[in-house]
Amino acid sequence: MQSRNTLLRLSPLSCTLALALSLPGIAFAADAANTAKDLDKVIVTATRTPATVDAALAAVEVIDRAQIDASSARSLPELLRGRAGITLINQGGLGKLSTLFMRGTESDHTLFLIDGVRVGSTTSGLTSLQDIPLAQIDHIEIVRGPRSSLYGADAIGGVIQIFTRRDSRAGTHGHARIAIGSNHLREASAGVELRGARGGVGVDVAHQSTAGINACLGDYNPATWAGAGCFIVPGTHLDRDGYRNNSAGVHADFSPSTAWQLDARATRAIGHNDYDGNYVDNSDIVQQTVGGSARWTPSQRVQLKLTLGRNTDDSVNYLGTVFSNRFVTTRDTGNLQADFTLAQAQVLTTGFDWLRDAAATQDPWSPFTARRGNRAGFAQYQGTFGKQDLQLSLRHDDNDQFGGHTTGGMAWGMNLAAGWRVTASHATAFKAPTFNELYYPGASNPLLLPEDARSSELSLTRSGDGWQLQANAYQTRVSDLIAWDSSQFKPVNVDSARIRGVELTGVLALGDWSLRGQLSWLDARNQSAGTNHGKQLARRPTRSARLDLDRDIGDWGFGISGIAEASRWDDVANSLRVGGYGTLDARASWRLAKGWTLQANVVNAFDKRYQTSAWYAQPGREYTLSLRWQPDQ
Repeated sequence: MQSRNTLLRLSPLSCTLALALSLPGIAFAADAANTAKDLDKVIVTATRTPATVDAALAAVEVIDRAQIDASSARSLPELLRGRAGITLINQGGLGKLSTLFMRGTESDHTLFLIDGVRVGSTTSGLTSLQDIPLAQIDHIEIVRGPRSSLYGADAIGGVIQIFTRRDSRAGTHGHARIAIGSNHLREASAGVELRGARGGVGVDVAHQSTAGINACLGDYNPATWAGAGCFIVPGTHLDRDGYRNNSAGVHADFSPSTAWQLDARATRAIGHNDYDGNYVDNSDIVQQTVGGSARWTPSQRVQLKLTLGRNTDDSVNYLGTVFSNRFVTTRDTGNLQADFTLAQAQVLTTGFDWLRDAAATQDPWSPFTARRGNRAGFAQYQGTFGKQDLQLSLRHDDNDQFGGHTTGGMAWGMNLAAGWRVTASHATAFKAPTFNELYYPGASNPLLLPEDARSSELSLTRSGDGWQLQANAYQTRVSDLIAWDSSQFKPVNVDSARIRGVELTGVLALGDWSLRGQLSWLDARNQSAGTNHGKQLARRPTRSARLDLDRDIGDWGFGISGIAEASRWDDVANSLRVGGYGTLDARASWRLAKGWTLQANVVNAFDKRYQTSAWYAQPGREYTLSLRWQPDQ
């Protein structure tokens, strides 16, 4: 058994990552010609109002469409893997169940939004990241740290908002892409946007399919099976587990006057997933999000916005061709928000949120239905006083099942000399149990309590022309943390958990070179009394790192992405260890004509054999060749 203080093994890849992360420090003395574009990007997720990244009083990261196109990622989980504060657990490659842990909190402690609409299953509490098509995404905003005082439940670890594609330029614009790859990967996507002086409309479609791999590594033994991991009857399901996803997105916006802005969006993904199991081995899935907003700006000092949306998560599961069960969940949301500019750089935001979660489970052995509503009022103040910034937020939620819950947050920042900036924050958050945790027969616990959390963070940033370096240190304490106990085969409230972490991120743009480095240290421990006191929370590696290095040479582009993670435990009792790993992705692109780009990617170039979840193999070396058409590029 490893000591709790054991560091990430220094493989050549992890040494490379550590060295790369030191380069922004060297850049302090460099006269970089380019400015790191991320620093002045406008985000809305951190405060629910527009703010630039460098002015935000939170740890944020923006992944834009250019980064997505240039990356080796073929899915949203692959794009997010290894980023600061993020751990991805995947059960067998492309299209397979992927769960995300933000800053050591639980996999259902991160709130996901698509174009402002809350998404995720009300039964499992998870967002089907693997089913959100990467081709439909314009950009992503990642906000690390609690945001319950602005968004309510689920935002203990942070918020990730996905914005679907939209082209704001006047005229007609289009894009298309086709790709082939290992394991019979096939991808195709296209979109068109028509935009006039007062509005526009756009349509995007995409297809992705793969034969997959044989991911299951465990054999079923009734005497030792603990209800976790992949276990099948020996000699069965020794086949590939394929995946298919067809998606479409439409959007329209219209400005009848300078004071009014109307917007509507809808996305739908329909897919089929094969996997290994003795009771269920394939699923038909539907992921759908529909939303619209109306914004009224009667003056420069006042803005009102009404947003409505619905997310549907539908999974029909089979054993072969025999129906097993079906989970249909919906999340209906409404929000009315008012922003008042009290004075220069002084903004007051107030609003009302409404949420209704519903679930209907069709199962021959354990059907159930559930529904609950939540109403909330919130207020936020943002002010700038010379070199100092202040943010105060307060929210009260009234839940049909668990009653009232008040959360708050405060953050302060100050610009110092020579490009230095310091920020400090403290916030509270909460999470209500999911419907499965409460009601699913044979694997639930109706006595579960809501989880409560309080977090503190201190950040130090230094930036200049073309570079930025940021260090974040945080501590989160969670009371009544809900965790799966395989020995009891049900979720239980861990009396308390303490999570401490440090993140170091760096961005450097120097001539034709672009470097992004991210390094995370994490200590997430069970603090409850009993045999598990002091043990690490399951599925959280203590160390992780990511490096993205790219260079453009004329019409050519080259890049690598390295990801390394330390070992982690796969169970509450810390008895099942999953080893650490390091992988390297490589890519090359050629702009063969105006608007046309040919790109070749190698994922897991050294064919590393590893797991992120016990008993589920990850793919070995894979290749992708794509051709992209974007005439305005």
